[in-house]
Amino acid sequence: MNLALHEDWMQNFTFDELSVGQGATIVRSLTDADIAGFAAVSGDFNPTHLNDDYARGAGLSGKTAHGMWSGALISTMLGTVFPGPGTLYIEQRMRFLAAARAGDRLEIAVRVKALDATTHEVTLDCVVRRQDGPELMVGEAVVKAPTSKQRVPRANGLRWHVFDAAAGVQRLLDSALALGRLRCAIVHPCDSESLRGALEAGLHGLFTPVIVAPRDRVLAVAQEAELDLDGIEIVDVPHSHAAAERAAELAALDQVQALMKGSLHTDELMKAVLMRPELRTKRRLSHVFRFDVPMYHKPLLVTDAALNIEPTLDEKVDIVQNAIDFARILGCAQPKVAVLAAVETVNPRMACTIDAAALCKMAERGQITGGLLDGPLAFDNAISLEAARIKKISSPVAGDPDILMVPDLVSGNILAKQLEYLGGAMGSGIVLGARVPIALTSRADGATARLASAALAVLVAHHNRQAKT
Repeated sequence: MNLALHEDWMQNFTFDELSVGQGATIVRSLTDADIAGFAAVSGDFNPTHLNDDYARGAGLSGKTAHGMWSGALISTMLGTVFPGPGTLYIEQRMRFLAAARAGDRLEIAVRVKALDATTHEVTLDCVVRRQDGPELMVGEAVVKAPTSKQRVPRANGLRWHVFDAAAGVQRLLDSALALGRLRCAIVHPCDSESLRGALEAGLHGLFTPVIVAPRDRVLAVAQEAELDLDGIEIVDVPHSHAAAERAAELAALDQVQALMKGSLHTDELMKAVLMRPELRTKRRLSHVFRFDVPMYHKPLLVTDAALNIEPTLDEKVDIVQNAIDFARILGCAQPKVAVLAAVETVNPRMACTIDAAALCKMAERGQITGGLLDGPLAFDNAISLEAARIKKISSPVAGDPDILMVPDLVSGNILAKQLEYLGGAMGSGIVLGARVPIALTSRADGATARLASAALAVLVAHHNRQAKT
């Protein structure tokens, strides 16, 4: 008999209902997420299961499912379908004949081979095969069948979601690496994480790091963290203020094409940049976070959560335009911008709702270009299409924004850190609006976030160079 896994209820077969030759079959499709999920749960990160290139180098046609995945499917059958709830595992023997690949539609079949009325033990022949015929696994299982009839609800509320934080970073790296190296001033990397992030960016081929910092402090950090500075240019300065000023000077002279914040305060670096007329543009400086969020379907930008405390409407025009231009550099042809507020209606007592409505009208009139704006939108109906539907909001942005524009720095900073520390998002950040991009991360960020921010800076720097020619 064929049984489905999608039913709301699970009903077992008792020992007394079983007979030799009786069996059941279910069908299950294998996905990349299944393979990654099994690796995450089991701790088996063998690259033959996770990396196509490695698997081909090992003589396989590509990455394959773990062998025990087939064993897990047999367990699914026995524990939830046939005999079903109440079944206790005694023994299982398996012989693996071939590997499953993502996209395979698998047929899982068991059949009663023997019954022991004294112990209520059941011996079953087991097989997992592709639906097109080839057997992947054959074996035998011994279970103790349930003796009482049970009908229990299936745990449909459980959801498995695989989030590969490294994948988003790797995509950024791949995009940046295709453009070639440039020189980047690393401003005062006087702790292990900021120095490691800069060196890893150099090792990955993103840029040639130029460290601007007190030499003795950098050497001491490198020694303590066991980091190799061989061949790395160090511009010696007495302190963090001088580091910021000298790095800005190098950028103004086009001796470096990007800046990267180390372990100094953001204000120090921004002040030095603003003091250089050669680095100013007609735009206000603003910050953009880029997040890979576990429960969101694409990269998400948040602006401005780091520089502008309480921006005016005029300043918000620059902030949103910077973010739109940045999203286009990242490959989004027409970025969707959700202008956030606490509510989705214009309220004269909430200035941010008036600003949101004005920004949308300015976009309609061509004062803001390249993106599609909607607002004010509360966070729920900005992110969730279902929430927007319930509130009867019809919008091409709702449920699908590329950019979240926050009303002020406080709300933006809270949102960004919630995404990272509660939502498990992988974030990186950059300052826009200057002649050179500035990779800007929190002093608490690790080397991976700094590496991703470096990739963002490289992408923007190369775009700026192309725009000049």
